[in-house]
Amino acid sequence: MTTTLLRTAAELRARTRAGRRAVVMTMGALHEGHATLVRTAREIAGPDGEVVVTVFVNPLQFGAGEDLDRYPRTLDADLKIAEEAGADAVFAPSVDEVYPGGEPQVRISAGPMGERLEGATRPGHFDGMLTVVAKLLHLTRPDVAFFGQKDAQQLALIRRMVRDLNFGVEIVAVPTVREADGLALSSRNRYLSARERRTALALSAALFAGRDRHAAQEALRARAREVPATQARAEALSAIGESRAAADAHAVAKAAPGNPAAVRAAARQVLDEAVRLDPPLVLDYLALVDPSDFTEIADDFTGEAVLAVAARVGTTRLIDNLPLTFGTLGAAS
Repeated sequence: MTTTLLRTAAELRARTRAGRRAVVMTMGALHEGHATLVRTAREIAGPDGEVVVTVFVNPLQFGAGEDLDRYPRTLDADLKIAEEAGADAVFAPSVDEVYPGGEPQVRISAGPMGERLEGATRPGHFDGMLTVVAKLLHLTRPDVAFFGQKDAQQLALIRRMVRDLNFGVEIVAVPTVREADGLALSSRNRYLSARERRTALALSAALFAGRDRHAAQEALRARAREVPATQARAEALSAIGESRAAADAHAVAKAAPGNPAAVRAAARQVLDEAVRLDPPLVLDYLALVDPSDFTEIADDFTGEAVLAVAARVGTTRLIDNLPLTFGTLGAAS
């Protein structure tokens, strides 16, 4: 397969469409995480469909002092990765092509969800992101678009925009791809020195600690429900290392599913230790949120949640997250 490079919307419109068009939106500097998105798009689009990868570094979503100028631009390498992953075309427009009248006066507002977490740290970021996603959806006219779960708040906002503004496109989330040491793949990882990378591993380690604590809690509650409310219950709980819970097994069995506070505490412990590393981790936030609006969940919450973290290591800012399920379904990762 030969991937066609397209620079203008006119070139994109001129392409003959047969089956479904699947779009993967990127800012370039492609890596295995992006390749996974493209391969997933290729599989869903099928042999008769078309996969288009967009490569555009959007100036609207970079704030003052952020890394717009040094953001990596590697189009030749991006084309190769896109081609190997199964893309039919790469749409790499200029800023003038996307914003022909200069910065747009009319933009998409991310609303209250866009002011939380990433939005609080990076004011205006999500307005700029949604504006360019809306424009690229209009320009590419896909049937389905693919986004990574690593940018969980971005994904939630795109889904909300598509629903609220009646875009006729299906949004598909693809799980985060990680390197062998657990670090979530990101174009910004290349900025990290060897020492900074060791510190950066605290992000994924914190998430895994929270996930493991959650899984242990769910296992305990499942075991408690299986054993009658007798001495046998206490013995069963004690056997899996929860002696305190065994002292009041009946209360454990009746407790609300999960314990968000304990999940947060397990993750926070890892991050607190990373503050003392050299170089130190500088935490922006750790949050356990409802993915429908990115507000913190209560201790009696049941359903899907996202454990999210953002931090700086040196001059590089990184984000990561894991999905969890609180309630009778147990843990997910």
